[in-house]
Amino acid sequence: MAFSAKAIIVKLAYRHGVDAVTLIMYRMLLALPLFVAMAWWAGRGQPPLGRKDWLGVLGLGFSGYYLSSFLDFAGLVYISASLERLILYLNPTLVVLLGWGLYRRRIGRGQALGMAISYCGVLLVFGREARTQGPDAVWGALLVFLSAVSYAVYLVYSGEMVRRLGALRLVGLATSVACLCCLLQFALLRPWSAAAVAPEVVWLSVLNATLCTAAPVLMVMMAIERLGAASVAQAGMVGPLSTIFMGVWLLGEPFTLWLAAGTALVVAGIFVFGRSARQAAL
Repeated sequence: MAFSAKAIIVKLAYRHGVDAVTLIMYRMLLALPLFVAMAWWAGRGQPPLGRKDWLGVLGLGFSGYYLSSFLDFAGLVYISASLERLILYLNPTLVVLLGWGLYRRRIGRGQALGMAISYCGVLLVFGREARTQGPDAVWGALLVFLSAVSYAVYLVYSGEMVRRLGALRLVGLATSVACLCCLLQFALLRPWSAAAVAPEVVWLSVLNATLCTAAPVLMVMMAIERLGAASVAQAGMVGPLSTIFMGVWLLGEPFTLWLAAGTALVVAGIFVFGRSARQAAL
């Protein structure tokens, strides 16, 4: 739910006239000390990183957290928070598709069925939104989809480094790299006067950096240690539902039959996809 609230906070901040470059700069600036502390804590007593490790951290931080976050923030300018969360929820299917394209890993029938169901759900919601908002919805959905692809690339290539560095240390280092990239982006693309934003934007960014960025990363890691990845993934199915609820409650987004049907298809498809993937791994 904390992860899902990010889109709600971003949409609320956009109401105060801030743009994506400035908003993500504030989020990453405020989150940077937390991620540096995370990397330090997880790296205590561990050997220092070599040149190859640092290159891997830089690449994964750029793809997995900087590029994916910026594309996501940019896409939220044009589409609803509900559609954004449904697109990002397709991330496990993109990891499998990348594995098939890059390494020729087999896709099982159950996985293919789950992907087909979930993509139909997204297309249903997207079609309805595109009909009402026109080309803006197409552009926004494309940006968010590319954000999901960028994060899927991170997941595909991070496996070896997770085993070598540990998940928490890698996340802390990679997100710190992403924070620095966002600060550099702001310095290059915006005048310093652009940092003067409404107080509401600053407070919303504090919430985004803590409640929706650093805290859920730690909670997911702790949950995986106690429950296992499969149970955590099932619990994550509450994400799209919580985003829709908060979007209707806090943003006044309409709750339609199309949205309900599309969400049901996406959640059902990911459930079928995940169950088939677990069965194939046994």
